[in-house]
Amino acid sequence: FLFTNLKSKFHPGMFARVWIPDPEEVWKSAELLKDYKPGDKVLLLHLEEGKDLEYRLDPKTKELPHLRNPDILVGENDLTALSYLHEPAVLHNLRVRFIDSKLIYTYCGIVLVAINPYEQLPIYGEDIINAYSGQNMGDMDPHIFAVAEEAYKQMARDERNQSIIVSGESGAGKTVSAKYAMRYFATVSGSASEANVEEKVLASNPIMESIGNAKTTRNDNSSRFGKYIEIGFDKRYRIIGANMRTYLLEKSRVVFQAEEERNYHIFYQLCASAKLPEFKMLRLGNADDFNYTQQGGSPVIEGVDDAKEMAHTRQACTLLGISESHQMGIFRILAGILHLGNVGFTSRDADSCTIPPKHEPLCIFCDLMGVDYEEMCHWLCHRKLATATETYIKPISKLQATNARDALAKHIYAKLFNWIVDNVNQALHSAVKQHSFIGVLDIYGFETFEINSFEQFCINYANEKLQQQFNMHVFKLEQEEYMKEQIPWTLIDFYDNQPCINLIESKLGILDLLDEECKMPKGTDDTWAQKLYNTHLNKCTLFEKPRLSNKAFIIQHFADKVEYQCEGFLEKNKDTVFEEQIKVLKSSKFKMLPELFQDDEKAISPTSATSSGRTPLMRTPAKPTKGRPGQMAKEHKKTVGHQFRNSLHLLMETLNATTPHYVRCIKPNDFKFPFTFDEKRAVQQLRACGVLETIRISAAGFPSRWTYQEFFSRYRVLMKQKDVLSDRKQTCKNVLEKLILDKDKYQFGKTKIFFRAGQVAYLEKLRADKLRAACIRIQKIIRGWLLRKKYLRMRKAAITVQRYVRGYQARCYAKFLRRTKAATIVQKYWRMFVVCRRYKIRRAATIVLQSYLRGFLARNRYRKILREHKAVIIQKRVRGWLARTHYKRSMHAIIYLQCCFRRMMAKRELKKLKIEARSVERYKKLHIGMENKIMQLQRKVDEQNKDYKCLVEKLTNLEGIYNSETEKLRSDLERLQLSEEEAKVATGRVLSLQEEIAKLRKDLEQTRSEKKCIEERADQYKQETEQLVSNLKEENTLLKQEKEALNHRIVEQAKEMTETMEKKLVEETKQLELDLNDERLRYQNLLNEFSRLEERYDDLKEEMTLMVHVPKPGHKRTDSTHSSNESEYTFSSEIAEMEDIPSRTEEPSEKKVPLDMSLFLKLQKRVTELEQEKQVMQDELDRKEEQVLRSKAKEEERPQIRGAELEYESLKRQELESENKKLKNELNELRKALSEKSAPEVTAPGAPAYRVLMEQLTSVSEELDVRKEEVLILRSQLVSQKEAIQPKNTMTDSTILLEDVQKMKDKGEIAQAYIGLKETNRLLESQLQSQKRSHENEAEALRGEIQSLKEENNRQQQLLAQNLQLPPEARIEASLQHEITRLTNENLDLMEQLEKQDKTVRKLKSMGQMENISPGQIIDEPIRPVNIPRKEKDFQGMLEYKKEDEQKLVKNLILELKPRGVAVNLIPGLPAYILFMCVRHADYLNDDQKVRSLLTSTINSIKKVLKKRGDDFETVSFWLSNTCRFLHCLKQYSGEEGFMKHNTSRQNEHCLTNFDLAEYRQVLSDLAIQIYQQLVRVLENILQPMIGKARAPLGIAACLSFVPINKYNVSQLEEWLRDKNLMNSGAKETLEPLIQAAQLLQVKKKTDDDAEAICSMCNALTTAQIVKVLNLYTPVNEFEERVSVSFIRTIQMRLRDRKDSPQLLMDAKHIFPVTFPFNPSSLALETIQIPASLGLGFISRV
Repeated sequence: FLFTNLKSKFHPGMFARVWIPDPEEVWKSAELLKDYKPGDKVLLLHLEEGKDLEYRLDPKTKELPHLRNPDILVGENDLTALSYLHEPAVLHNLRVRFIDSKLIYTYCGIVLVAINPYEQLPIYGEDIINAYSGQNMGDMDPHIFAVAEEAYKQMARDERNQSIIVSGESGAGKTVSAKYAMRYFATVSGSASEANVEEKVLASNPIMESIGNAKTTRNDNSSRFGKYIEIGFDKRYRIIGANMRTYLLEKSRVVFQAEEERNYHIFYQLCASAKLPEFKMLRLGNADDFNYTQQGGSPVIEGVDDAKEMAHTRQACTLLGISESHQMGIFRILAGILHLGNVGFTSRDADSCTIPPKHEPLCIFCDLMGVDYEEMCHWLCHRKLATATETYIKPISKLQATNARDALAKHIYAKLFNWIVDNVNQALHSAVKQHSFIGVLDIYGFETFEINSFEQFCINYANEKLQQQFNMHVFKLEQEEYMKEQIPWTLIDFYDNQPCINLIESKLGILDLLDEECKMPKGTDDTWAQKLYNTHLNKCTLFEKPRLSNKAFIIQHFADKVEYQCEGFLEKNKDTVFEEQIKVLKSSKFKMLPELFQDDEKAISPTSATSSGRTPLMRTPAKPTKGRPGQMAKEHKKTVGHQFRNSLHLLMETLNATTPHYVRCIKPNDFKFPFTFDEKRAVQQLRACGVLETIRISAAGFPSRWTYQEFFSRYRVLMKQKDVLSDRKQTCKNVLEKLILDKDKYQFGKTKIFFRAGQVAYLEKLRADKLRAACIRIQKIIRGWLLRKKYLRMRKAAITVQRYVRGYQARCYAKFLRRTKAATIVQKYWRMFVVCRRYKIRRAATIVLQSYLRGFLARNRYRKILREHKAVIIQKRVRGWLARTHYKRSMHAIIYLQCCFRRMMAKRELKKLKIEARSVERYKKLHIGMENKIMQLQRKVDEQNKDYKCLVEKLTNLEGIYNSETEKLRSDLERLQLSEEEAKVATGRVLSLQEEIAKLRKDLEQTRSEKKCIEERADQYKQETEQLVSNLKEENTLLKQEKEALNHRIVEQAKEMTETMEKKLVEETKQLELDLNDERLRYQNLLNEFSRLEERYDDLKEEMTLMVHVPKPGHKRTDSTHSSNESEYTFSSEIAEMEDIPSRTEEPSEKKVPLDMSLFLKLQKRVTELEQEKQVMQDELDRKEEQVLRSKAKEEERPQIRGAELEYESLKRQELESENKKLKNELNELRKALSEKSAPEVTAPGAPAYRVLMEQLTSVSEELDVRKEEVLILRSQLVSQKEAIQPKNTMTDSTILLEDVQKMKDKGEIAQAYIGLKETNRLLESQLQSQKRSHENEAEALRGEIQSLKEENNRQQQLLAQNLQLPPEARIEASLQHEITRLTNENLDLMEQLEKQDKTVRKLKSMGQMENISPGQIIDEPIRPVNIPRKEKDFQGMLEYKKEDEQKLVKNLILELKPRGVAVNLIPGLPAYILFMCVRHADYLNDDQKVRSLLTSTINSIKKVLKKRGDDFETVSFWLSNTCRFLHCLKQYSGEEGFMKHNTSRQNEHCLTNFDLAEYRQVLSDLAIQIYQQLVRVLENILQPMIGKARAPLGIAACLSFVPINKYNVSQLEEWLRDKNLMNSGAKETLEPLIQAAQLLQVKKKTDDDAEAICSMCNALTTAQIVKVLNLYTPVNEFEERVSVSFIRTIQMRLRDRKDSPQLLMDAKHIFPVTFPFNPSSLALETIQIPASLGLGFISRV
């Protein structure tokens, strides 16, 4: 039985299976009985029914039948996965899934094919929606929810609008599919507000179904219009509203219904609810009583209660905001339409008719509509004819009157339909800005009937446009798939229906000719048909003429040929009603009715009427357009076809701007039987909806696609063991090259293998053959196994007999051996017992002796150690007491001495300051405004005096050294004289020595002459230097004059052009900055308040916990790792830190975390908008600051020459500096005046150009100042070096050594002294010459620089003259171009200097490393073995840790890390880098819980540390730095383009891939702001005592007079701000009131001119502050007087019109808002090493 099954399974038929056409089943399956050979005309087939058939091939095409797919591929989810892609394969796969598997959804590439089951299926519940939410399209079974989820996901991911196009025949389930898609969006996305917009969107369906759906022969709820619903979403992708557009409403159904069909549902719902009290006034009855509802003969739908549906409709209207009055108005108009249909006409003659008097239906209609009965009765039976001169009223026939009545009913219904759609859109409209939308298009499918008219023509035209868009999109996606997988792409020929579209809509197309014929006075359907024949017949292959008709035409559509009857085309295209009837309705007393006709843009003709036709509905504007009568006439000429074409073009533009998703609904049978499949109807719809075209495009390429793993798993049996490699991709390539020799049959992509049609079936055949061979092999092996088993049984029996015999023999031998062994064991144990007893006795005696001896020794040693220990303790205490006593006495004495010394110094300083104040006061009267300059000069003079004193001290030390050497030489001479008296033998040698001395004197005189020459050269060089300085002064004077001239010209022209514009720009900028700062300040105050409330909440929570958990008596041991303050500060966290109270930590975490996030996200919005507005205005300022920074950086790079200066030269240099600074201040005043004054026109051009010129002039003047200072420093250095030479030369003075030399007796010592003197002179001469050469070179370089500056100045003047001649626009461009060129040149020069400095630094480093190694170290250092370093692992910049180690990580890295201890030696921001690398690893693992837990623990731990050690400046500043670095890391590696500009390619690879941590970035930003505010408070607490100590000795009265007057401190602050480039940071504005207060106390305060000067000067002080300062002013000396009361009153009178705040003192507690600019790090994450001191051994680098 096993072999039979295996054979039947692995032994398929010998020949292939094919599909052949069949008239009944469309396609039948058959199997070949004989191989096909080229040239055969007949195929022998065996049908599945058991019959044999001879199938004849077509002799012309000779096409073979389609092959069947393998059984494994039957029932695939995606039709494109089939190996053979053709019509029978698709039809068979759909039938198997629908009939056998009860599956109604199937993918066909990007198309979802939905087959209507005609019964309710349990696959649309909430659990199904949740299952498909967040899933990829191919991961789940095909479903409408999968398409909706794909659209929603692409909208959120690609930031692109989406569309879902649902099409199909009537009854195929389009409306239901669209409703389920909208329901999915409403469930998944939710609403962005509390208005439940998603419920409103779903509530629009019952309303539109009631007024736009009707029962047809094919469908009980058929949509008789097309609609496109745009569902709007906000930035968080939640529904905020919707908008609906409708197309081609079937108005003819209002007045006519075919057999077994109904009118629109709303009419039957009204009739079913006629007995309700509120509907009594409508006077309705049964549906059979009205002409417009009884024509179909089927007023009831089985299973539908119209009364309940009416209740649902009214409930939906209420939900959408349609009031009860408007609802009753809608029902009133609908009831009037029903009564209008019952109006009858009586013929008078052939050309006239009348209405019976007091006709009840017409009376009811007029009452409901609020119009005059007689007037309506008259115009229903007459019409107005207008000619060029006169107007005629003509009666109409009964048929014409009936048609006019029906046209009026259709027109009213169409207007009501349009009004309801507008109100629904208004209710669904949202005030929130729409970020994106998803459109759902529910539109009619391709239609072909026995008689096709204008409606079918428009429907098929729309389907042609949609099919074109579909083909292009499918072709594009197929191409993108091949490009994504890098497959060679060849163009696939697919059906292009553009010629058919051109035939319909192009110039002289069918619609164009139809509109032209409608404009003709005598145009008819016959003349239009003749024009079509003349224009397109035999010229367009898609246009044909029927053989037996001259009033029809045939168009070859993409789905089929359709024959259209021309009769009625013109009337339906005109779609007009009588103008007089509309005027009667517009004059209605019923207010709602005229509203329907306010925006009537339809053609209203007084000459004709029509009876049927569909009209497209478009959204009308909210306000009517008022124009000329000619304009209205042109608008009235728009036909139905023209409007439909325009609305269709608008729809196609919308669809092309979105990403489409296609749903093709298939109707399985025409009898609405559940799960019944009609092959003919299915094939017809598949051809019409474009599914087979998709199949054909896929089949032309590579339809079958397998991933490498799937291919390997399926066809592993075809591979040999040696072919299997570790690389699955290479393995598949090697196998395919062996199995399929034609390489065109497959292609290798990046992740998939692409096969041509039929190749998968071929591989399946090879697999089946392989398995069949394996089956035969298994049979062979099993048969061999059975025979071997029989042999083994026989062999086992023989072995058993042998075993028993041999066992008996072995047992006998074993018995003998056991007896022998037993005797041996008895002997062994007895002997062992005797020896062991003797050994134990000896061992016990030895142990007793050892114990007594060791105890005695141990006791002696213990007594000795105890005595020494007690002695050490006594010594320690005594020495400690003595040391502390001595330290206290010393400290007391030192402090007393310091106090005395500081008091003495303070008195001296006070006396000096008083003297300086008097001198400054006298000098101030002569030169007002020069205090700061004098103090700076005085300070520099003091510094020069100090330097001079240092030089004098050095000279004194040298003279002392010289005197000591002289005394030493004299002592030596005395010793020599004593030796000469003792040894009188050397008298002869004295004479020779005297001769040598004379010779030395001559040499000495020669040396003196050389020295004089050198001094003369030095004097000459000094004169040259002085001449050079005088020349430089003259050049400086000339440059000053040129600068003043330029300033004068700039000021004159700037006053005329830039005053008003600059003033308004400054005011607007200041206002925006103030608004932004106020908003940021409010936001940060809220953060501060929130932090305070959070701490208060924690304290209250702990107090409640302590009240609930009363501790029991006794001590409870806690873990040593817990802090002692753990119970005092409790923070919310996801991990409980104390095991004894888990409930206390879990409950707050659930409450506080959502509150924290929501509050921060709400506060974020306003600040972000204001920052974006300010960013635009700051661009210009940033560029200017960059220029200033570059110029200052260039100045700072220049080497600074230091040296000693003489008093005379220093005074000259200070004079030049004071002049330069004076000029600089004048230039700044000019610039300030220029910026403060206003121009005559706000929009006057040229202001930016002058600003650029002023900046250029500023840079030139600063460059000149730098060059002048360098010249002065060089000159002072030369003079100082000359002065330094003179003390050295004094050592060689002959007059000092003359007497000593005469006393010298030793010839050798004199010679050595002479040689040393000569060498010293030569050395000094060489040094002087080298210095002279270097100074000459430097002077030459300075001359070159001065010459270049002159050229630059001339060029600037030429440029200024040229710019003044240009127009304003060209002037700005020329200035910017010049500035760009200059900056480019400066950047190139700086780059060259930087390269030279880098080379110098590297050379010095290498030299420094060589010099640091001494020879002794090289010799003494032992030779160590060379360690060859291994190549480090390529780390990815991530740190891995276990989930349970999270608390340990936070504890070691945050809670217990001390900045003063371990953190001092770390890399700046190392904790932040470590935390971010841990976050990166959690992101790499895609562990959402781990990321959230780590970030929450980190934030809470930082708060805990700051709360515990919030008063420690180092701790707060340390965690502010790390929090900012952590925030910047999250931004830098977030993957956003705005933060990745400064990253390297390696850093871009380290970006986060799975999570968007924008919300946590906001939380960290707020935390950094809180830390900054806490740091400010800590600094205030530190600085406040210092300020108080400095102010205490002065007293309150002195503080008021001394502190403001001390302008020197203020000027020093200004100088510091200017050096640090902080003048534009807002600090200057803060110091402005203090500066003006100091100036206020210095100026005169007597006359009215003084009062006027004070009012203009003190613009930063309020009136109250000025008056307060003047009242409290106390003179320093007796020569001044207090400010008079009359002068103060004069000040008050002059300032009474000033509007300022009543604030008197500055708010000392005010904290300015702060922003942290983004600061990316250049540090590579993979290079960071973790120090062992952090105790993080449990984490590892990845």
